[in-house]
Amino acid sequence: MTFKSAEQVRTKEGKQYHIGCKPGDLNPFILLCGDPARVERAAKHFKKPTKPICHREFVTVSGNYEGVPVSVMATGMGPDNTEIAVIEICQIVKNPTFIRIGSCGGLKKGVELGDLVVSTGAVRLENTTRFFVHEGYPAVPHYKVTSALIQAASEKNFRFHSGITATAPGFYGAQARNISGFPPRDPDLLNKLAAQNVINIEMEASVLFVLSQLRGVRAGAVCAVYGNRHANKFIDEKTMKAAEGRCIETGLKAVQILSKGTL
Repeated sequence: MTFKSAEQVRTKEGKQYHIGCKPGDLNPFILLCGDPARVERAAKHFKKPTKPICHREFVTVSGNYEGVPVSVMATGMGPDNTEIAVIEICQIVKNPTFIRIGSCGGLKKGVELGDLVVSTGAVRLENTTRFFVHEGYPAVPHYKVTSALIQAASEKNFRFHSGITATAPGFYGAQARNISGFPPRDPDLLNKLAAQNVINIEMEASVLFVLSQLRGVRAGAVCAVYGNRHANKFIDEKTMKAAEGRCIETGLKAVQILSKGTL
């Protein structure tokens, strides 16, 4: 296999180095998640799903949902993986619409385990985006995608919240988890965020939003709450499965809404 260059690492056919996809492998509506197993669960809603494209931690399946061509890709965890996915997808899809279907920790009281959160913006705690834009550059989703996600969750009668998300570069210290032997530098981080009316924390949204705005494509995010950080509770397996299902359904319903072009 021969690649074009060290800067544009793709084959002559356009196959991307990390995601393993080439032009034609992905549909314009793309769901993004961290967990590869979530791809399989989302693809169960597709008609005629393709065979998974598996390369490194990236897993991709395409298909049709209610008449709309859609793809779902697992990127693995973290802002750096999201950077790779968004940039490489944009090399092979002319005008993608991204929807993150993820998990998060709830910071504000009233944001409970199993709830959904639709992000209206993100605090850039990660530094991946600083290599592209000024530190004051806002991380905001596309208003049509956000509106579609809110409409989708409302029509399905799912319990959800909308508000500002914080995107951390890691799971432990970066989210102020106090693990024996690994004390966080800022143990009061979550209280500070909650005081600023930040309602949840996760690891990918701000990168997705910034890079999508930079490229001029649409993106949004909906996450299921797996951790209640103010009460120090984590979701059980049964509730997690149900919450993940609602998150996937909301993302797919939003795709259907956006495909109609009524927003």
